[in-house]
Amino acid sequence: MTTAVPRVDAAQLAGITDTSPVRRRRIGATVLNVVVALLVVAGAVELVVNPNFDWPIVARYLFDTNVLEGVVVTLELTVYAMAIGLVLGVLLAVLRQARSGLARGVAWFYIWFFRGTPVLVQVLFWGFAASLFPRIGIGLPGGPFLVSWDTNTIVPIFAAAVLGLGLNEAAYMAEIVRGGLLSVPSGQTEAARTLGLGHTETLRFVILPQAMRVIIPPIGNQFISMLKMTSVVLVIGVADLLGSVTEVYARNYRQIALLLVASIWYLALTTLLTWGQSRLERRFGRGISRLGDDRG
Repeated sequence: MTTAVPRVDAAQLAGITDTSPVRRRRIGATVLNVVVALLVVAGAVELVVNPNFDWPIVARYLFDTNVLEGVVVTLELTVYAMAIGLVLGVLLAVLRQARSGLARGVAWFYIWFFRGTPVLVQVLFWGFAASLFPRIGIGLPGGPFLVSWDTNTIVPIFAAAVLGLGLNEAAYMAEIVRGGLLSVPSGQTEAARTLGLGHTETLRFVILPQAMRVIIPPIGNQFISMLKMTSVVLVIGVADLLGSVTEVYARNYRQIALLLVASIWYLALTTLLTWGQSRLERRFGRGISRLGDDRG
């Protein structure tokens, strides 16, 4: 026959009879909330009552035709540059994984060069490409052109902006894609080889589809960054969103109001892209979770 041992908890051993939960004092958090609330209210009041913000001018030019045309140009630059960056980035990432040492070296040099120089400098180089190469053509190396064209005709100012942004983006996209390729377990490649797939087929049908789950979410960040980075094309005279408002305030001298117009549009566009990015991350995040469960 066994004797039940009475249960004694830590509170009884310490001589504490009242074991009701003790509510912590949150004086510090309360003070912080009050300070933050006061700062927010003060900032909102300043935005409303300060006449230097010139809100009537902001409202007048928010949907001005010139500004809307600049918004369209900004979106076009973003889409075209990201398309170039994505296609070339995938190619560079594949070359970084190639068996040829020369191919790996060329890809490494491209990434090193374009990541190591400012995008503003690269855009300026493309904007002044005619100073380096007045004509572009086909001919023998070091010899005369058989067929040639004027550089400014082949690479107009808008194309120069797209090339400057897109070629720079490709260097960063290549590292994103390479990280996605490295995330695929080596066993997937071995299984594909067992099934008789070649290197190209393995990359196309096995590695890239799985790597996309890792690649897609960072591309959203790059897309948002590119939308804001397009503002640098102002230096070569492309009338994007910032360039358009600059032309307007050069005439009416309302710099602050027009810069607020540009800021509102950038915030609206980045908010929309952020929403789309979050949807993609949730979708592909579920794919990664399912893949992890299958592996487990």
